Amino acid sequence: MNKNSMLSLTASIGLALTGNLHAAPASMEEMWKIIQQQQKEIESLKAKSAQNEALQQEITTLKQTQKEQSQVIQSSVAQPVNPVNKSVSKPDLERKTDVLASEVEKIKTQLFIPETREYKSEYGLGPAASNVYRVSKGLSIGGYGEAMYTNYANNRGNPSQNQDSIDLERAVIYLGYKFNDWVILNNEIEFEHASTGEGSEEKGEVSVEFSQLDFLLNPKYNIRTGLMLVPMGFINEMHEPTTYHGNRRPDVEQYIIPSTWREMGAGVFGEILPGLEYRVYAMNGLNASNFSSKGIKEGRGGGSNSKAEDFAISGRLDYSPDMIPGLMVGAATFLGNSGQAQSYNSAKVDVFTQLYEGHVQYKYRGWELRALGAFGKINNTQYLNTADNIVGKENFGWYVEAAHDIMPLLWKESSQYLAPFFRVERYNTLASVALDPSTGYAFNANTGLDRWIYQAGLSYKPIENIVIKADYRNIHDRKIVPGMPYGDEFNLGVGFIY
Repeated sequence: MNKNSMLSLTASIGLALTGNLHAAPASMEEMWKIIQQQQKEIESLKAKSAQNEALQQEITTLKQTQKEQSQVIQSSVAQPVNPVNKSVSKPDLERKTDVLASEVEKIKTQLFIPETREYKSEYGLGPAASNVYRVSKGLSIGGYGEAMYTNYANNRGNPSQNQDSIDLERAVIYLGYKFNDWVILNNEIEFEHASTGEGSEEKGEVSVEFSQLDFLLNPKYNIRTGLMLVPMGFINEMHEPTTYHGNRRPDVEQYIIPSTWREMGAGVFGEILPGLEYRVYAMNGLNASNFSSKGIKEGRGGGSNSKAEDFAISGRLDYSPDMIPGLMVGAATFLGNSGQAQSYNSAKVDVFTQLYEGHVQYKYRGWELRALGAFGKINNTQYLNTADNIVGKENFGWYVEAAHDIMPLLWKESSQYLAPFFRVERYNTLASVALDPSTGYAFNANTGLDRWIYQAGLSYKPIENIVIKADYRNIHDRKIVPGMPYGDEFNLGVGFIY
């Protein structure tokens, strides 16, 4: 076929394709231009067709991949998949990893094990006991412990009572549970002296120090119920070893304020105004049948089948003014009958018991100052007294303490803590005694705890929640109580919270 024939055929095709929309060309040159234009259109149509075929192939491939992944997911649900299995696609492994990470985060939320923990007091409790209040939800675990070696450096009296000793005094577990934003359960379980036993093997005991439910309704008023710590003094509520100086808790807060003191009851607490906090509880009363010349300590119920014929009111008020940072002043009281409907020397009496205390604390530029005074009064003690046991009609105690963190002076860049401290204590469990109805004379007051104690030592914290303590107690006994160790002491110990 010659060139002219080919041109005529192509022209005919072009005319057909254009549907006779164009007029017939006037010359061969115009026809050739039309043919070239139509050739471009044909090439464009071919290119679009190729693109559609590629797109269709891509869609087919994607559908096949989706089908394969769906089959893998269904098989992984039916049976565990070995992560090293080559047949498992990478997207599937990533999906499973995301699911596992989500479950781990869920568990960490429910079981409070944070990477870092803030040690701060909440609602009157110690830093470790306050962990549960900072959980978003679920379980919280904390605790503390302390061990001590005692050397009686100046042994006065019966050496068998003053033998040197070493003791794991206590190991404590805090278990808390936060049900939601406003209902919280907090428990303290204490193991004393490393072991328990019976008879000659008896060494220590396991006790529930507190077990209380808090209903956080409003910053100004909240409800607390259960086995609760009596809100008195510095030590009774906040007795973790990193929060006070010296290996032994101050005697005033053991015999005048009988720490650790807890009773069953219910009450309210909150912050009335900025810096002004209160706690008011109704609790079961003390049991006067266990009062002694050493004080009211053994009259505590402790939540163990406690007698509840008589009840008491306990209240506390603390103020920390914003205009004087580091200052806290407060007072507390415990008022209630302790007779518990029992007979004392053939008489049923109320034995109204009163205990009052005031305290002040100031922290400024490494200085720590504390002072506390307490006074107690017990009615009808003449009915409690026997020839072998005299109960004080009145008792009192006080102490002052000063400490200073000197680590910044020794090592300015260090975050560690090193504080020498000095404390003076004075207390008397038989400050006043009742008259003996049979003789008209006062009962014998020579067997009570009547002491001056001068104490000095060091507290060292390599980190915030560990303390190493050393102290010397110079004890002046003005009266001798049978069975009570006495004499100067050197104490060395360690304590921790978590």
